[in-house]
Amino acid sequence: MGQFIGYIGTYTKGDSEGIYSFTLDTEKSEITNIKAVAKLDNPTYVTISDDNRNLYAVAKEGELGGVAAFSINGQTGNLEPLNKQLSAGPSPCHVSTDRSLNYVFSANYHRGTVDSYLINPANGSLDSTISTIQHTGSGPDERQEKPHTHYISPTPDEKYVVAVDLGIDKVITYELHDGALQEVSSVSVKPGSGPRHLTFHPNGQIAYLMTEFSSEVIVFTYQSEDGSLTELQTISTIPADFTENNQGSAIHISSDGKFVYAGNRGHNSIAIFSVNQGSGELSLVEISSSEGDWPRDFMLDPTEKFIIGSNQESNNLVLYSRDEESGKLEVIKSDIPVPAPVCIKFLR
Repeated sequence: MGQFIGYIGTYTKGDSEGIYSFTLDTEKSEITNIKAVAKLDNPTYVTISDDNRNLYAVAKEGELGGVAAFSINGQTGNLEPLNKQLSAGPSPCHVSTDRSLNYVFSANYHRGTVDSYLINPANGSLDSTISTIQHTGSGPDERQEKPHTHYISPTPDEKYVVAVDLGIDKVITYELHDGALQEVSSVSVKPGSGPRHLTFHPNGQIAYLMTEFSSEVIVFTYQSEDGSLTELQTISTIPADFTENNQGSAIHISSDGKFVYAGNRGHNSIAIFSVNQGSGELSLVEISSSEGDWPRDFMLDPTEKFIIGSNQESNNLVLYSRDEESGKLEVIKSDIPVPAPVCIKFLR
């Protein structure tokens, strides 16, 4: 199959209308058919259920924030609104779901909370919030005046849910009790590093944490017995001589576990690391230009022969070809217009 449907979450401060879809043609190496498929305020992050039936997006409505549920038309990629679960306060910044399609999880940067929602098995709509956990604490950076949860997702074994809090320099592991979150473990990272996003090695035993402030990847071993993380390595995502403002963004790993990719906003690049298959530790391959300003996210396509990058401030997507042996990226097209793109997800 040469064509894949993808989705783009955006900021709607400018020309954006909400969630966009596009088609990647892997035979022609091109992105086409970019169109708005859901009108929503600031759907900056989206996730797709494992069965490709539903898309969940962070959502804002006036003074309310929460998560919106959509059903996906598998042929056209169009989205049909199902419902929203909103509460007073700012909207979340990250949303995920479990593989068994029981729960949706959201992380709220401004509130410093994590939430879990029950999925209605009949159509994938969202039932009310099961639990809301308020993080506490602060950090040394001026942006760490309080908790700022930036990421939440189940562990690969789905025994736990892991949340990353930029404001308190912590990664917190939760156990699920009928969807209710209960803390079982936490690990603190270097003060002021500002942890942002996390990805796991396909072997389920190593986790890679991207920091926003210190522009590093922290490598952890993961213990499935108790959900704990133990620090193994720290490696920079930017050149040593780069002294201007940089803020780490997204981190993703290839499904063969051989390469980790990390985004740099400011340096405007994607750092490419090779993975030691014995230890899980990283070594830098090279740093590629993001071909735009403020690379918020990027995603490997389902064939993993391509990566699509999103540059929030220059309003463009970038299509790269990916060498599966070296991990290196080559720009195919960099001026693909999309307003304020943030995250990218593909139908599987």
